[in-house]
Amino acid sequence: MRFTKPKISAGMRTSPWIILGAALILLVVVVAMALQNIQRDRRHMTEVLTARGVALIRAIEAGARTGMAGMMWGGGQVQRLLEETALLPEVLYIALVAPDGTVLAHSDPEHIGQVLHPHLAPMQLAPDFEESLGPVQLADGRQAFEVLRQFRPLSPQWRPRGGGMEGMRRWRGAVPGDRQWPDGPRESAQLIAVGLDMRPLEEMVTGAVRHTLVMSAVLLFLGFAGFVSLFWMNSYRAARRSLQDTSAFADEVVTHLPVGLIATDRSGRIAFFNAAAEMISGVPRSSALGQMPGQVLPKELCERLEGLERGRSIDDQEMACAFAHGNTVPISVSATHIVNEEGHFVGNVLIVRDLGELRRLQAEVRRQEKLAALGGMAAGVAHEIRNPLSSIKGLATYFAGKFAEGSPDRDAAQVMTQEVDRLNRAIGELLAFARPSDLNVRRSDINALLRHSLQLVQQDAAAKQIELVQELSPALCDALIDPDRLAQCLLNLYLNAIQSMPGGGRLTVASTRADARHVRIVIADTGCGIAPGDMDKIFNPYFTTKPNGTGLGLAIVYKIIEAHDGRIQVESTPGQGTRFALTLPCAEAAAGEEADEGNRPGGG
Repeated sequence: MRFTKPKISAGMRTSPWIILGAALILLVVVVAMALQNIQRDRRHMTEVLTARGVALIRAIEAGARTGMAGMMWGGGQVQRLLEETALLPEVLYIALVAPDGTVLAHSDPEHIGQVLHPHLAPMQLAPDFEESLGPVQLADGRQAFEVLRQFRPLSPQWRPRGGGMEGMRRWRGAVPGDRQWPDGPRESAQLIAVGLDMRPLEEMVTGAVRHTLVMSAVLLFLGFAGFVSLFWMNSYRAARRSLQDTSAFADEVVTHLPVGLIATDRSGRIAFFNAAAEMISGVPRSSALGQMPGQVLPKELCERLEGLERGRSIDDQEMACAFAHGNTVPISVSATHIVNEEGHFVGNVLIVRDLGELRRLQAEVRRQEKLAALGGMAAGVAHEIRNPLSSIKGLATYFAGKFAEGSPDRDAAQVMTQEVDRLNRAIGELLAFARPSDLNVRRSDINALLRHSLQLVQQDAAAKQIELVQELSPALCDALIDPDRLAQCLLNLYLNAIQSMPGGGRLTVASTRADARHVRIVIADTGCGIAPGDMDKIFNPYFTTKPNGTGLGLAIVYKIIEAHDGRIQVESTPGQGTRFALTLPCAEAAAGEEADEGNRPGGG
C-alpha cells in the first residue's frame, strides 16, 4: 500500500504571476524613490553651494562698504579683500568682472585683465540681470560651482559724509595693472564671481547616493523576499489546510469502516485501531494504542503480521480467532506493508472482517431454500395422505362398532383410530408450517399477553415443581403483533423449557425495551441446555432430540417471529439452561415505517 501527498487545488494556490507583478511594482516604486532621493541630494548640494557663494559675496560687499565708509578705499584694497577671502578652504577663486567678461580683480592676480570664462567674453549685462549659478570647468581640469551676480558695494541708503568726494575719487582710483574702474559708483557696473570647490559636497552626495542605492537594494530585496515568503506561506497554509482536510476525511472514513482496521508504526506498535476492530476484538481502543500486537491480539493475527516481515502478503484469508471477550469469531484477514512516496517503510496494516453475520446470512439463505422446498413437498404429501387417512379412520370406526365392547378386535380398531388422529395432527402441523403466515396484527400489550400465556402452562409447571418468575418492565411500548400467533410461539417455548427441566427448576419470563423502536421478550430456563453442535440445527424442521417430538415446534416459532419482522437469538450452556430472546418492533416504529413508505415516490 503506497500513500501519496494530497494535491492542492487551483483555487488554493497563489499564482506566481501575482508575485512577479507585485515585485515589478515594488521595483518601480523603489527606483522612483531612489531617483527622487538622488535628485533631492543634488538639489540640496546646489542650494548649499549657492548659499555659501551668496554669503561670501555679501561678505565681500560688506567689506567693501565698510572700507568706503572710511573714504580710504581703492582698487588695491578690493584686490586684497578678494585674496584674503579666497583663502577659505572651499573657495577656488573670487573675481570682480566687467560687463564684457574682463577680470577687474581676482584672488589670483595673474588672471587680472583676462576673460574669466570663454562664455563670458561676448556677455553684455541685461538691465534686469541678477545672478547666474552652476558648475563650470576650469582650465586645470577642476570643476567649480560658480555664483555670478551683480556687485553692490553701495546700498541705496549709503551717503558719503565730510570728505566724501575725496573718498569717492579714491574709489574710482586705478586698480593694479592701471585698469581704470568704470566711472561712477553704479552698482550695475561690475559682476562678482565666486567659484566653490564641489569635490567635498560631491563626495558627500556620492556617499548619499551610494547609501540610497544600497538602502534601495536592501528594501527591494526585503520586499521581494517578503513577497516570496508570503507566496510560500500561502502555499504552506494551503497545503497544510488540504492535508488537514484530507487527514480528517481519511480519519472519518477509516474510523467508520465496517471492517476492522489495525495499523502498526515503524516500531511495530499499534498506531491505529478503529471502531470495527474494537467491536470485533473486544479490546478498547485506548488500551490497544501504543501496545505491541502480541499484547492485545490473538496469536493467529500476530503470526500473520510476522509473516509480512518475511515478505508474505495476506489476502482474504479466513480463520477463526478467540478474542478478548472469549468468543471464537470467524474472520477474514488481509495484511500488507505501508510504504510512502519515497519507498520508505511506514508500518503494517491489518484488515479484519467479521464473517459471523455473513455466515449467519448464508445459513439463513440455505435454511430458507430448504424450508421452501420442504414446504412445497409437505403441501403435496399432506394432501395426498389426508384423503386415505379419512378412509382408514372411517373403516376403523366401522369395524370398531362391529365388535363387542372390551373385545381385542374392538380395542385394535380404536388404536387404529387414535393413530390416524395422531398422524392427522402431524400432517396439520406440517401444513401449518408450509402454509404462508397470514397475520392478523393489531396494537397489543406485550405484558398482558405474557401474563395470559403463562397462566396456560401454570399447571404443567407446578406439576414438575418449576417456579415461574415474571420480570415485566412497566415502561414498555405496545407492539404491532398477531396475539394468537405470538401466543402459539410463546407456548412452544414454554413447553420446551418445561420439558428440559424434569426435576424442577425456574422458568423466567422478562420483558424490556431493547431500544427506542423495539421491545424484547426473554424466556430463560435452568434446564439441561442445548449441545453446542445442535445450536445451528434447532430451527430446522424435524430436528429434535426428544423421543416423541416432531421437530416442528421451534421451526414454527422461528417462522412466526420472522413474519412479525422480529428476530430470535439463542444462548445455551449445557447443564445450566437456555435463554431465548425475541425482539419485536414497537407499534410506533411500525407506524412510522408505514408512513415513510407512503411518502416515498411511487408509494401508496
